[in-house]
Amino acid sequence: MVSRVIPVDPFDLVIFGGTGDLARRKILPALFRRFCAGQWPSDVQIVGAARRTLDDTGFRSLVSDALKEHAPKHARDRVAVEGFLSRLRYVPVEAEGPQGWEELAGLLGQNRVRAFYFSVAPRLFGPLAERIEAFGMATEKTRIVVEKPFGHDLDSARSLNATLAAHFDENQIYRIDHYLGKETVQNLMAVRFGNMLFEPLWNSQYVDHIQITVAETVGVDGRESYYDRAGAMRDMMQNHLMQLLCLIAMEPPAKFDPDAVRDEKLKVIRALDPVLPHHIVRGQFVAAEGLPGYREVVGNPRSTTESYVALRAHISNWRWAGTPFYLRTGKRLVARSSVINVMFKDAPHSIFGEDAGRHANVLSIRLQPNEGITLKVTIKEPGQGGMRLVDVPLDMSFAEALGPENQVSPDAYERLIMDVVRGNQTLFMRGDEVEAAWAWTDPIIAGWQSRGDVPKPYDCGSTGPGDAELLMKRDGRRWQGIKP
Repeated sequence: MVSRVIPVDPFDLVIFGGTGDLARRKILPALFRRFCAGQWPSDVQIVGAARRTLDDTGFRSLVSDALKEHAPKHARDRVAVEGFLSRLRYVPVEAEGPQGWEELAGLLGQNRVRAFYFSVAPRLFGPLAERIEAFGMATEKTRIVVEKPFGHDLDSARSLNATLAAHFDENQIYRIDHYLGKETVQNLMAVRFGNMLFEPLWNSQYVDHIQITVAETVGVDGRESYYDRAGAMRDMMQNHLMQLLCLIAMEPPAKFDPDAVRDEKLKVIRALDPVLPHHIVRGQFVAAEGLPGYREVVGNPRSTTESYVALRAHISNWRWAGTPFYLRTGKRLVARSSVINVMFKDAPHSIFGEDAGRHANVLSIRLQPNEGITLKVTIKEPGQGGMRLVDVPLDMSFAEALGPENQVSPDAYERLIMDVVRGNQTLFMRGDEVEAAWAWTDPIIAGWQSRGDVPKPYDCGSTGPGDAELLMKRDGRRWQGIKP
């Protein structure tokens, strides 16, 4: 089975912050891979825009080096690299001044999609949006892409949304969360809503609880200043894990339409109960395994910023009443692993006796590093006397069925940037979603501050603070292991 590449309409893409780290590591390599896939028409143009003084040749040299480092397999094709580089232009631009804007406007084609990627600090979103409109670059086919953080709290999120709305309609604003571009996240919706097997069981009658884990082995190097102001709650829980929670818990939308999907996600956020203080654990990594502790890394010996959060959430609606959702995320953990585990209830009665033990089905949706879906089912243990049961995984990676040519999924940024060009907002957050997420998050952070909570220490290379294990143990449950 050969996957079909769907061509896109002609477009111009302007990357503000085009010489920055995100552009070099993610955005430009993703665009290059889509170019290699043959998805572009012949007249696509990519324009880098930043304060740095460069010409087209200098920018192409920078991008060539980035491709060798971050897209090495495709970068071996010299013809492809040269073809891609020929599409690139560069304009030095002042985000808050007049320089470069008239030149940038003169580069853009007429009657075609214009996408502007804001790979810059959020404080520059407003000035950029204002100048795009002021210099005549805003048309019905103009789209802007904004990276997180989408505010620091509810008030700042509302202010940011209002600033963008002053210049663009909501259907032109694409708030990007790369987790939603992962192939397995989209497969989650296909598995849920495309198979009669799962959806009738997707509720509190059959599901005991759901675990969402995003574990990272990396620390906060290179992001010290931002991270010490944000912490794991703002950096990961409020957006990435919240979006995964919405997709796993939402009601079936009437159709696979951007607003229909996002309406159902919003209902989930608004149905979340406040998190009780004893249902949340904060942690901060300390030196171990030859690695420095958090406070040493950020240069703040008194920092109380969390690098780890685990919490128990409840959704007050008919589908999920009484079913807890356990979410955790942290830095400097034992392995890099992002996974959703749907833990089904035990059979109501075992006909096999006490020796058979307790067995329950688990549906695991792995987002990284090895994307795939596994269903754990119970079978008879081979070669044993009597009826001894054992749990085995039922592979749902689809590799054999789809063929080797489909075993390498497009990078999340590849999918999302092409969705911007197509005008498909299904996998992007809407303004009211962002505000609802902050409305749930802010009281948690305010509670920590009013109580003077201090994060629990945990060693680098561990699974997190011991109190996170107790959070589950009190409920007679345990976390599924963090696996590489």
